[in-house]
Amino acid sequence: MNLIVLKSKIDNGLKWILVFIMATMTLNVLWQVFSRFVLQNPSSFTEELARYLLIWIGLLGASYVAGQRLHLAIDLLSTKLEGKSKIYLDLFIQSMILLFSVIVMVIGGVRLVYITLSLNQITAALQIPLGYVYTVLPISGLLIVYYTVNFIIEAFNELKSIESADK
Repeated sequence: MNLIVLKSKIDNGLKWILVFIMATMTLNVLWQVFSRFVLQNPSSFTEELARYLLIWIGLLGASYVAGQRLHLAIDLLSTKLEGKSKIYLDLFIQSMILLFSVIVMVIGGVRLVYITLSLNQITAALQIPLGYVYTVLPISGLLIVYYTVNFIIEAFNELKSIESADK
């Protein structure tokens, strides 16, 4: 399977997962408001569920926008550069993103999940292992790593095409 098709499938799957999580969070908060103000008996799990869903949507959403190159960036320097210089800057930026994603999100996330699961920490209201909540960190990290590697490959291919055109 070619990289463009695979990226498109991952983008589409991730997009629909985000839509599902957002819809679930919306229904959850609506139920909280209804049970609190109409039934006068607030639901005990909805606040905690909304908090964890927000964590998931934030991290998975960050992965999605990183894959679309829509994340926040200071592009003052990159807009002034052209040709090889711009590609070298992009390679440096993507390498730093890759390094951060691997060290902090993937390795650190796996360690966090392992520690919380081995300590048998559970959430207060939902009574699920806290490690399950934290699994989104290495998942998001792996998605960002995948997208970043794709962008690095694209940059090297662009660099090769510029160098072959110069010859």
